Amino acid sequence: MEPMRYENNSNFKLAPYKAWISAGGKTVETYYEWRKLRLLLRFQEKLLPQNSKTAILCFAEPPSLEIDAFPWWGHHEIIPMLWDCWPKFWDYTEKWFRLHRVKSAIFTSSQTAYEFRRRLPKTNILTITEGIDAHIYLGQKPLTERSIDFLQYGRVTKIVNDLNFGNNIRIVSSKNEKALLHTREDLVNALSDSKIVLAVPRCDMQPELAQGIETLTQRYWECMLSGVVILGRSPKELTELIGYDPVVPIDREHIAEQVKDIVNHIDDYQELVCQNMKVAQQKADWSIRIKIIMEWLKSNGYSV
Repeated sequence: MEPMRYENNSNFKLAPYKAWISAGGKTVETYYEWRKLRLLLRFQEKLLPQNSKTAILCFAEPPSLEIDAFPWWGHHEIIPMLWDCWPKFWDYTEKWFRLHRVKSAIFTSSQTAYEFRRRLPKTNILTITEGIDAHIYLGQKPLTERSIDFLQYGRVTKIVNDLNFGNNIRIVSSKNEKALLHTREDLVNALSDSKIVLAVPRCDMQPELAQGIETLTQRYWECMLSGVVILGRSPKELTELIGYDPVVPIDREHIAEQVKDIVNHIDDYQELVCQNMKVAQQKADWSIRIKIIMEWLKSNGYSV
């Protein structure tokens, strides 16, 4: 089913949905405008038999699972595909799975999938790493011709907010309104003109939320596809998937000096970013993952 469309159409779950359609997957109508009726449907749910002939693949996050799967959880089998299922959501997610008799589920975190195989041993569970719409990113410009030395965006900006890079380093930050990083197109264009981007797993930035869960996010793919030098730390899921470490390890005590040194020797990193871009073009796109999902569904008795 189609994920909810926000006003700026930025819901990242739309990319795998579009890849599903491109691969020939069937879809159902969505009724998000009726979601206030879900409480009434919840009351009637025990009176409604589950439709054993139809299963609905639902792209979801635990906090919005009730809405993401609405209204089909009322009387159809739901196959949730979950992002950002952090430990604080595990009990709720397990309860929801049991309530709705979930037979099959997909997680983008291998550690979370392992936990749910332990909790729900009779449930078919697939791990699929996060993907991206690889075709929209632009990585052709050589590093030496790029005008932005260091691009900051997202939650990692707080790592470098107070650092002094000097006047010789041009920084563009999403915290600066003049940077105009308000749309996906703005970000794609900024990445294509940047030399260095910082990327670390969420467990490094928000340990209280991640609680040791380290997972591959689309940030790594968009950086690799854009041909930038990634400064930070790779999640294990990424290095295991591609067979090497595409990230320049960060020195947390000397970040400013490290950025300056990379900029001063930027041509030395061109081979690495070209390799990263080539590998990401082969492995990052959602179309690859959707084919795996379809084959997994077929192997478990579903038709797509």
